[in-house]
Formats: sequence, structure tokens, C-alpha cells
Amino acid sequence: MDPYNSGSLALQERLGVRDLAAHVGRSVTPGIRPVAAAFLELQPMLVIGAADPAGRVWSTLLTGAPGFTRATGPHTVSVAGGVPAHDPLAAAFTAAGTPVGTIALDPRTRRRMRLNGIARPSARGFVIEAEQVFSNCPKYLQKRDWYGSETAARPESGVVRHGEALTPDQVRRVRAADTFFVSTTAPDGVDASHRGGNPGFVRVDTPREISWRDYPGNAMFLTLGNLEEDGRAGLLFLDWETGTTLQLSGLAHTEYGPEGRVVRFGVDHTVETPAGSPLRWSAPEYSPANPPAP
Repeated sequence: MDPYNSGSLALQERLGVRDLAAHVGRSVTPGIRPVAAAFLELQPMLVIGAADPAGRVWSTLLTGAPGFTRATGPHTVSVAGGVPAHDPLAAAFTAAGTPVGTIALDPRTRRRMRLNGIARPSARGFVIEAEQVFSNCPKYLQKRDWYGSETAARPESGVVRHGEALTPDQVRRVRAADTFFVSTTAPDGVDASHRGGNPGFVRVDTPREISWRDYPGNAMFLTLGNLEEDGRAGLLFLDWETGTTLQLSGLAHTEYGPEGRVVRFGVDHTVETPAGSPLRWSAPEYSPANPPAP
């Protein structure tokens, strides 16, 4: 089964990496191997991507004690707790048949795993029927140590800040980021991925537009391929030390020029959640693969 949609295939052909992508694509499986199941059960966080009832795409952070996400069969993953009521994706998980993309990223080991499929509610939270499962290399992934979790209650909807453009403080936070998550969609499903680099690799062009260079990767072009099919995207920025999360939803497209590939994302909606994550992480050890920031 070819894991690529027409957008990804077109980019692979355009950039002359179709043979490499075909080789890498053999690692994509519809089932959850034992090593993948063991990795998932060790993780205290999971990023999920989906569209809300209005069609806006978001990336959302879920957290819990290791084991809150676990494989319950060769094709199913159970996620305890569900999506918080204040999150923009909360309503998307109240009915069966929601396409989702997920990424489990472990900064402690610079390992990451992606699982895409269809979600349905469960008594525990929700279950994902896996359609694509695969790992990525540690490129551009910063190393961090997890040193604990805040035990205070998670934020209520009243403290969540909604907007339609970045505030000055959010601009500063985005410019200082070394990591963010991006979810995209296409007719064949949703994908959640990671982008990393030295601080400054994400540029804020205006409070309504941010951009970043697309660094060389594994030649799959799942994110950019989806953007060729459907420009909707959702970004997630995490303050690793305080737990504040910043979610952005909007439209993105890729430009090709002297800088190489540059993705431009137009901000339509913002959601900032103070202490959105209880997890607390150390300062980063930057990936040696990171190019110098502009």
C-alpha cells in the first residue's frame, strides 16, 4: 500500500526524491508493532491533529501519567482522559469517525513516532483505529529532560485566551521557539508532525503571518503534500518550562525560491492556555542537525 497521497507524490517527483521516498515509505505499516506499543506506553504526552466541527484544523497537546496512551491491540490505541473541554478540538471527539493524526515525541531520547487513523469516543477517553504507523529520525529534535509535573488543576475555560492575531507576547514566544507541531489534512486523512531548529527558525512576518524554511528531511513530504491538497493547518507552540500552550489555526502554502522551500502560514485563530500542560522540562540541548537560524 502506497502511504502517499497525490500531493506528496507530486512533490517527490518535482524534487527528484521519488525513489528515496518509496524506500522510506516501506516503514509505514497499518499495524502497531511491539516496539511501537512499548514506546507509546512510556510517553507522558501526545500531540493530536484534527479538524473542529467548523472545519478548522488544530494541533492539541494531551498529557497524562505514562500509560495514558497505550496500544490495546495490533490496530488500536486507547487514550485516557480525552480532550479537555476548553480545547478547540473537544467537540471533534464526541462522535465516531473523526480522522486524526498523532505524534508521540520523547525529548529525553530524541525519538518520535506518528500514528494516523480514525478516532471514536470510549469510556476511557477515545480510541484510535490505526491506519498508518511509522517512526522518524531524530533530526532537528532538541533533547530535554522531564523533571516533573505540576499537580495543580488544569486550566478552566475562563483563563483560555482567544484571538485572531498574535499578541506582542505571543510574537516573542514564537520567535524564541525551537520546536513546534503542525497538523495538516487531505482527503485521505490527517497528519501531525514536528518542526525544530535553533531559536529564530520561525519568523513572525506580521501578527497575522508566520513562516519557516522547510529543512531537508526524510523525503516523504507528508506535511507539504497535504498542503498541496488542502491548505488548512494547525500549529502548536509549547513553553516547555511553564506549560503554556499556544495553538494557531489557519491556512498555509509553500513557496519555492532562493531560500529553498518556505512555508507561509496565515493566522486566523489563536488559543493560548496558561499552564495548558502540567509537564515541566529542562532547557534544551539543541540538535546538531539544526542549521543556523537566519
